[in-house]
Amino acid sequence: MARWLRPLVGALLLLEGAAALSFLHHRYEELVQALFRVQSQCPYVTRIYSIGRSVEGRHLYVLEFSDYPGIHEPLEPEFKYVGNMHGNEVLGRELLLQLSEFLCEEYRRGNERITRLIHDTRIHIMPSMNPDGYEVAAKQGPDSNGYLTGRNNANGVDLNRNFPDLNTLMYYSREISGPNHHIPLPDNWKSQVEPETLAVIQWISSYNFVLSANLHGGAVVANYPYDKSQDPRFRSHRRTVNTPTPDDKLFQKLAKTYSYAHSWMHRGWNCGDYFADGITNGASWYSLSKGMQDFNYLYTNCFEITLELSCNKFPPEEDLERQWMANREALVAFIEEVHQGIKGMVSDENNNGIAGAVISVQGISHDITSGDMGDYFRLLLPGTYTVTASAEGYQPLTVTATVGPAAPSLVHFQLKQEVVRKPAERKASGTRMNNKALQKKVVPRATRRGTQR
Repeated sequence: MARWLRPLVGALLLLEGAAALSFLHHRYEELVQALFRVQSQCPYVTRIYSIGRSVEGRHLYVLEFSDYPGIHEPLEPEFKYVGNMHGNEVLGRELLLQLSEFLCEEYRRGNERITRLIHDTRIHIMPSMNPDGYEVAAKQGPDSNGYLTGRNNANGVDLNRNFPDLNTLMYYSREISGPNHHIPLPDNWKSQVEPETLAVIQWISSYNFVLSANLHGGAVVANYPYDKSQDPRFRSHRRTVNTPTPDDKLFQKLAKTYSYAHSWMHRGWNCGDYFADGITNGASWYSLSKGMQDFNYLYTNCFEITLELSCNKFPPEEDLERQWMANREALVAFIEEVHQGIKGMVSDENNNGIAGAVISVQGISHDITSGDMGDYFRLLLPGTYTVTASAEGYQPLTVTATVGPAAPSLVHFQLKQEVVRKPAERKASGTRMNNKALQKKVVPRATRRGTQR
């Protein structure tokens, strides 16, 4: 199906019965009420939980959609949306509340597409990562809100410059053939992050997220990793260089999925800027250190992009309905992108799941790992791949997998226990470095803050 036709078909599937929603700005108490209202309307497919509290004690609430809320089902991928990371960038916050109401209402109506999505995906929606900053911005409102008013958290920290800098460690690790995934955190990382950042890191460490997007404002573009340039000469707002991940083509496809399903993002000209296809590599735009999307990719199995959704960071209420209609199909279509590539179980000879098994794809130097139950999810573009599963104490197993354009291919691995060799027969590995050795080699350096993401 032609690329331009897919968003149209998807939108038609959502059009029937699209009810009028309340297009208002929601303060913290109103946001909480809205979430619990959705949960009460769809109690069998939703759950509300808090991942922690902000500096000023506000809960960081998440609304989950699943046919078995609170339970990870093997081979069912985990997806997340995070909004309002910058307190004064509020459109994402309101869009995620609208999306929550929409998913619930369409599920109750029996919408086939939404029902299938909720049954096949565990969806986590966090409307606000920075509720304290939002309250500062909301006091001024859309008419007199300053460009930076409420951007930071209550301690004055930009949360999208507050994650541990794993890019520097990764760039060095690549030179010495060290780990290319799940880069270890510095020993003192907890003392360097804010309560909201700490809560998110613990959250994404507890769930095996596969795909994610965080929603921002101030531009209209889908931005993908890496955000931080490898070359220190280009780590400034004015000098840029494209810095792709090993999954660059896949990230471009993910970004285009949102851009082309959006009413005007794909046109490229927005807010006085031009981005071909409405997408950009983060470092190609400007280098950003300690950002959340790079952290997701380097520390977890999650592929995350950043969505800049409006020129006006705090749009007036009369613009919210237009923005919702522009983003509705894109928000749903992007969730569906979690169902591509390969997935399967990694188990031993007794069919017991093996947690932490490494899944490597030949030619792509970025591995992922199996979850607690032994299931894994590897996003890939259509094609034929050589895939290896390995785990400590087991013999690695390599297979050939073909990925189609639709549903993910099921590729299971049953690993045999490794034959125990005598100490004299064991070979020392000269290519691996332990976590502490890697951390000692490279000391992350802070870089200049940007003004957008």
